[in-house]
Amino acid sequence: MFKPLIFYIGLRYTRAKRRTQFISFITFTSVAGIAVGVTVLITVLSVMNGFDAELRERILGMTAHSTITGRYGQLDNWLGLANRTEHLPHVLGVAPFVHGQVMINADRQVSGTLLQGVLPDYEAKVSEVATKMLSGSLNDLKPGEFGIILGVELANYLGVIVGDKVTIITPQVNSTPAGILPRLKRFTVVGVFKIGMFEYDRNMAMTHLDDAAKLFRIEPAVTGLRLKLDDLFNAPRIAQELANELGDEYRVSDWTRAHSNFFKAVQTEKKAMFIILLLIVAVAAFNIVSTLVMVVTDKRGDIAILKTQGLSNLSVMGIFVVLGCIIGLVGTFFGVAGGVLLASNIDTIVPAIENLFGVHFMAADVYYISEMPSKLIWADVYQIAAMAFFVISAGNHISGLASFQSQSCRGVAL
Repeated sequence: MFKPLIFYIGLRYTRAKRRTQFISFITFTSVAGIAVGVTVLITVLSVMNGFDAELRERILGMTAHSTITGRYGQLDNWLGLANRTEHLPHVLGVAPFVHGQVMINADRQVSGTLLQGVLPDYEAKVSEVATKMLSGSLNDLKPGEFGIILGVELANYLGVIVGDKVTIITPQVNSTPAGILPRLKRFTVVGVFKIGMFEYDRNMAMTHLDDAAKLFRIEPAVTGLRLKLDDLFNAPRIAQELANELGDEYRVSDWTRAHSNFFKAVQTEKKAMFIILLLIVAVAAFNIVSTLVMVVTDKRGDIAILKTQGLSNLSVMGIFVVLGCIIGLVGTFFGVAGGVLLASNIDTIVPAIENLFGVHFMAADVYYISEMPSKLIWADVYQIAAMAFFVISAGNHISGLASFQSQSCRGVAL
């Protein structure tokens, strides 16, 4: 079926003569449609890969891979447990923490936030906040000085900078002769951090572990221990091993319990987008059907001559299979090239479009990430190219060959 003559004739049919320039134009639009579909598919999946990677980095940069708490929500002898846990397999770092919901007030601005007490030397082992400081540092948190570090969005909302005072209001109350009053404490802003994720930058503050324990009245205990593991994707298994090692006195959880549904939703959306955008390629393939139908109709005389020269029906069919494959292959090639080029430069192209038209596609107060990330995975590129070519070959050539079956008979009659 696929002899050199068949390839030669099929390749020649892709070039236009004066009387077949309209067919060549339809061929060009078919190639362009497939190229655009493949380009969009590669770009969208690369952007979704970028979102997934950025979210994992930013969320897990602040969220512990695993957490150990006591049966009643606090740990009394945390230092001994930390020394014991730090030497267990798969554990890279351990840090104590105290956290609770508070109200933070500065001048006339009030906001709810999560206040987390940390030990600077320990915290650097389990999170990246020490590397995300815009001003000040974690080491500026001194016990008894009641210093506080704010997320950049929270600091902007409150209108405070390093050195300003803020008031923390806790859910606990004080009983006084004047009645029940909320617990208030003045803190000094000693630093501002920026994680790059609105949820943390707007709703999180940090202070020294001892000051947080005094504020929430749990000293000398802590809320729990945060662990950094050597393999975050095996966190459920490692957490179960830690639970078996530590016994029933402690509760061990991992990050997948808090964020697994979110990341599963991202993966599900990626698969759905792949299917939807692949249908765009399938729609573009209908242009090839039109092209093959018109080519077969236009070449009825050639078909009759070839068959009288002894070419079998299968060989004549092969000519149009080659023609359809060339159109699909060229369209897929340009689509892959365009998709790789666009996905590799999306971080430059999108800001340029935003500056040109004065728009902002990713509002920080709506989306987790305010930039358009992109991560090109070559395995996805190969899969997209293979699937696109398969859809084109399987769907469109079958339709084109069916057209040949009906037109070739009339060509022989002529």
